[in-house]
Amino acid sequence: FRGNTRVEEACEMYTRAANMFKIAKNWSAAGNAFCQAAKLHMQLQSKHDSATSFVDAGNAYKKADPQEAINCLNAAIDIYTDMGRFTIAAKHHITIAEIYEAELVDIEKAIAHYEQAADYYKGEESNRQVVFVKRSQQGSSANKCLLKVAAYAAQLEQYQKAIEIYEQVGTNTMDNPLLKYSAKEYFFKAALCHFIVDELNAKLALEKYEEMFPAFTDSRECKLLKKLLEAHEEQNSEAYTEAVKEFDSISRLDQWLTTMLLRIKKSIQGEGDGDLK
Repeated sequence: FRGNTRVEEACEMYTRAANMFKIAKNWSAAGNAFCQAAKLHMQLQSKHDSATSFVDAGNAYKKADPQEAINCLNAAIDIYTDMGRFTIAAKHHITIAEIYEAELVDIEKAIAHYEQAADYYKGEESNRQVVFVKRSQQGSSANKCLLKVAAYAAQLEQYQKAIEIYEQVGTNTMDNPLLKYSAKEYFFKAALCHFIVDELNAKLALEKYEEMFPAFTDSRECKLLKKLLEAHEEQNSEAYTEAVKEFDSISRLDQWLTTMLLRIKKSIQGEGDGDLK
């Protein structure tokens, strides 16, 4: 018993030291102290406290050593998954993905962690008989992660992967009264990915989306796609640019859409590295 008491006292001291280092903004030392506390909690068979300390360590390291932050968060994830706490594990996978995005600029690894988070959210959604609102939140958390994966996949020219995700999320949301407004955006993005690969694929996809989701037909996105397909078929870069400018004057194009629309425009003969102006 005395041995355990001493380990508990050491735990408390490391945690206090870590908090003092945080106040002093000595992030590496704070992270290290939280890590030591986490290891001692594990020695005491206190998994929850150990995971919490690893998360605290990760949050401290985030400000000084991104790779070490990822190591600590992965340690916490291992404990949470062992305990069956998949929703919490998913949140920490998202944090790791964000570190890879912003700090380490490793998009492939960011994608892997967003995919893992989505899998955990979807697993929790199907495993538990929970109230509708909770299930809807989990589904929407999974969708947010999947949409991140799709956006990056398209940027990396993995168009088939992006298309599958946009179609899946669009189909999931079109029957949900709270989310169906977003479905047109996902079908629009899927069609653009088709368009970059092959014009005929884009036409067939557009027909399929209109049939599946009739509200898509009246959307500005669908009308833009039809104009772009027509301009592309005629190899008319001016008509293509005009259609994009008209759309942009009402709904500002973000960086992702601009990139995709430029990739399509470059396939119009004689466009080379043209722009959308």
